[in-house]
Amino acid sequence: MIIGIMSDSHDHIENINKGIEIFRNRKVDRVLHLGDYVNPNSVRACRGVEFTGIFGNNDGDKFRLISAFNDIGGRIRGEFYEFEEDNLKFACYHGTELQLKNALVESGNYDVVLYGHTHKCENVKIGDTLVLNPGTTHGFEYGPTVMIFDTRTRQAEFIDL
Repeated sequence: MIIGIMSDSHDHIENINKGIEIFRNRKVDRVLHLGDYVNPNSVRACRGVEFTGIFGNNDGDKFRLISAFNDIGGRIRGEFYEFEEDNLKFACYHGTELQLKNALVESGNYDVVLYGHTHKCENVKIGDTLVLNPGTTHGFEYGPTVMIFDTRTRQAEFIDL
């Protein structure tokens, strides 16, 4: 499965649209957003792809964000989401609390831990766990990026927007 991963879009609709267009062109199977949409319109910009997300620390109006997910047929999974794909167990957490993120990584319960929050791209192996951060779709500090992850090859690709 090919997964498009984005995080920390912070209402930057132009970059969200660029990311979604890249995901469409690359024919990703699903898109994961790791939180910090901020405004429901950021969610609505993701219409037309299989879209799943979690909340970040800047997602205050959860009711309207949930409504936006419903409007586009997406799924919001709260602040934490785990799933399995191609014999890989994933944990998705925004990353707000460093100790919680580290506990997920160090637990040994997950093959892949996906997080955001820091706005910095990361692709490291800690023990048997692959730790991935797609950076920030908005572009704070390090420039706007998204990620594509192939579950079969276990390869992550960062894409500058």
